[in-house]
Amino acid sequence: MTSAQVVVDEPLPLGTGGRGAADAVRFLRDCQSRALTVRWVPDSDALPFDTELLHHLPPPAPRPASPDGSGRSGRSDEAAVWRSRYAYGLLYHRRGPDFVTVMDRRDPSASARFTIDQPSLLGAFLTVQEPTALDELDAARREAVSLLADERLVLVTQGWVVALPPRLRRWPVPCTSV
Repeated sequence: MTSAQVVVDEPLPLGTGGRGAADAVRFLRDCQSRALTVRWVPDSDALPFDTELLHHLPPPAPRPASPDGSGRSGRSDEAAVWRSRYAYGLLYHRRGPDFVTVMDRRDPSASARFTIDQPSLLGAFLTVQEPTALDELDAARREAVSLLADERLVLVTQGWVVALPPRLRRWPVPCTSV
């Protein structure tokens, strides 16, 4: 089964951080959820957050070389690492009644499985499936977001937060391996 390809004509606004970056991450996460191949480039070579958080999402396409032939930068190297480490199913979540299970294999030496069933954590996780301004959250949800950020399950950027694990609709391993 081949997946459909999405080609993004404009650079995704990750370099500005904030709402634009949160929306771009949600877009990539939702494409990953549907196992879509995405061809995109970021709007900047300098991203205001750790790109390792995003290695489970479709990586940026290589940038064309500049007219002077250089075309390489530290960020290009980071993008190449992202492309080499990317694999479908490195980070995902599944939902049950009153809980969410998250599998995180972005760091092979520290794979983790989380069950989120505490009401304030679960409520915060479900709320930030859509990009959300931190100042719109009550104190309990902001504290929950802080805990989720400590576990690298949400991206917080310039006052905005969005959940990172996609909800997979295709199982990442053969059913005989489960």
